Amino acid sequence: MSHALQDQRPARAPKSAAPAGLTRGGLPRWAPAGITVLSIALGCGIGLALDLHSKVQWGLLAAVLFVVITYTASAVVENRRQAKDRVATSMVWVCFVLAVVPLLSLMWTTISRGLELLTGNFLTHSMNGVTSFDEGGGVYHALLGTIEQVALATLIAAPIGLLTAVYLVEYGRGSLAKAVTFFVDVMTGIPSIVAGLFILTTWNLMLGFGPSGFAGAMALSILMMPVVVRSTEEMLKLVPNELREAALALGVPKWRVILKVVLPTAIGGIATGVMLAVARIAGETAPIMLLVFGTQLINANPFEGAQSSLPLYIWEQYKVGSEASYDRAWAAALVLIAFVMILNLVARGIARWKAPKTGR
Repeated sequence: MSHALQDQRPARAPKSAAPAGLTRGGLPRWAPAGITVLSIALGCGIGLALDLHSKVQWGLLAAVLFVVITYTASAVVENRRQAKDRVATSMVWVCFVLAVVPLLSLMWTTISRGLELLTGNFLTHSMNGVTSFDEGGGVYHALLGTIEQVALATLIAAPIGLLTAVYLVEYGRGSLAKAVTFFVDVMTGIPSIVAGLFILTTWNLMLGFGPSGFAGAMALSILMMPVVVRSTEEMLKLVPNELREAALALGVPKWRVILKVVLPTAIGGIATGVMLAVARIAGETAPIMLLVFGTQLINANPFEGAQSSLPLYIWEQYKVGSEASYDRAWAAALVLIAFVMILNLVARGIARWKAPKTGR
């Protein structure tokens, strides 16, 4: 009897059967690489056939062909749903390449042009006695000015931004916190020339002080503060509330919890945010032109007299238009990039050193 019932049961569909509308086959793993090579070859061929002189046009043609060929091949071999998924992935890769290629091109141009003149003599001499059309001279006075101005701006902006972020995260409630947040957002998008005009009006015209590196540092600190506030605020929000509650449950005062628990936990992100703010102000030229004026001589006193800076030095040399001044401008641009990179590496080292140690 049981054998008869078993014979009457409907046969099950085999497990290997594919759902309706889908195919078993698929593109091989090497297909994206092959399509990339084919797209580049076709883009170059079409560019040559149409006599397109710009290599950027060739690259755009190759990017469009990459997306089209990917969709067509996937739709034929697989199915339309998989083809749409591959097109979305292809668009992500194309946008990534379009973003990275200009950056790599800029880095390559700056390094190749800057290394031609970047020597010890260039780093240890100023432009004193050297006309802009002549060869020689150096960037020492501008590098010294940039270091002093950025250091002063950081000393002003970092504590104020850090304490403001602590207030917004740990204490801020009500209309005052909303007003502070609103003005921080407004200051984030303020043009650098406006900050320079504000310091020029108050410090130079109303109070009667002359041009100095300190005046430029105050303008740079205005641009730096909102970046420090926003980045520090986000890092403090990432600290788990359980850490705060555990310390408060032990009877530790709140200010000590912030100082000993919250800030050390978020010190890595805070240092990174400060370095982002430093990178934001290191290349500013407009406030320096208004407040520092620029000079060809070495001025180690940022509180008196005109100073120079790397962005202003680059602009001055590029404005001259001679071959020697172009070389100095590219070398100074490479020094500025290296300066920002060194600051970032130092910040990462400090963050790792100050971060709380956890046992394995």
